[in-house]
Amino acid sequence: MQRRTFIKNSSIAATGLICQPSLAFKEDPLLGQNNKRYRLNNHWSKADVALNPVKDCHEMVQDSKGRIILLTNETKNNVLIYDKGGKLLTTWGTEYPGAHGLTLCNENGTDVLFICDNNRHQVIKTTIDGRVLLVLDYPKETGQYSKADEYIPTETAITANGDIYVADGYGKDFIIHYDSSGHYINHFGGRGDESKHLLNAHGVCVDNRDAKRPCLLVTSRQQNAFKRYTFSGEYIDTIPLPGAWVCRPVIKGDYLYAAVLQSNSSLWKQSGFVTILDKNFKVVSNLGGSEPTYIDNKLQEMQQTIKYFSYPHDVCVDDEENLYIAQWNSDKVYPYKLSPVI
Repeated sequence: MQRRTFIKNSSIAATGLICQPSLAFKEDPLLGQNNKRYRLNNHWSKADVALNPVKDCHEMVQDSKGRIILLTNETKNNVLIYDKGGKLLTTWGTEYPGAHGLTLCNENGTDVLFICDNNRHQVIKTTIDGRVLLVLDYPKETGQYSKADEYIPTETAITANGDIYVADGYGKDFIIHYDSSGHYINHFGGRGDESKHLLNAHGVCVDNRDAKRPCLLVTSRQQNAFKRYTFSGEYIDTIPLPGAWVCRPVIKGDYLYAAVLQSNSSLWKQSGFVTILDKNFKVVSNLGGSEPTYIDNKLQEMQQTIKYFSYPHDVCVDDEENLYIAQWNSDKVYPYKLSPVI
């Protein structure tokens, strides 16, 4: 589903429902269940909206210096770099009007970023301060695309040897595989066989939690699922997440985190929640959502229960297990921070 269609549908479903993402709570609420509960802080960012505005806050990562990096499609400052306390340290970027996906990897001790730009139909690799190192144009080598407009990349994943996997999440739902220099290797996914293929391949990441069987974890958002593939593109299995239009998968330690857009029998609400899965892909907590319930080992439909988030789009997990939630289509709100409650 194209983003503009999603916004239209969610607006219709949310008629009469007012979302106030910047609402000041009497006290910071406690969210989640089991051993994954967090205290929400929706005033974490100390940025001045007059000087450093945001549009859609799409994704966030933490660099090797411990800084939190935010990507927004506001071309006054596409990249905002914070300390963990929310102090804005620096900004850069004016040339990414469709800034959407942000991935960080370390190359021989140096942090680099991969930006997916929906409007430019490109993936751009940069230094941590914005110098362009590599640009990947639309993948005509696949034979699946006749023009750049058909390709709308949303996310990248980088393997230990530097191979690049690009998710064409708003285009044709292929995962395109390149070597570290940007040379095309192969592609897989796309639309077709419902069990093995993808619908809205919004996110992709490398899952190394099983050292004997590392794999790629890919979002199939319209199917309310993640799907696993080998690095060569062979389908492994599906992790169903009923009721959840999941964004990109984020792995930290043994856990998998994802921002979720709410779905309910084709009706859309303008909000969502954050879901957390353990290493066995069992949901253990939903922040702002229903308590995960399994019947006969089958996950029951999940839903938002408290409107603390408005279109949550990404989760960043820092080195102290704090979470940072970026939100799009949410009245230009800065990210929220959630601190673990032990």
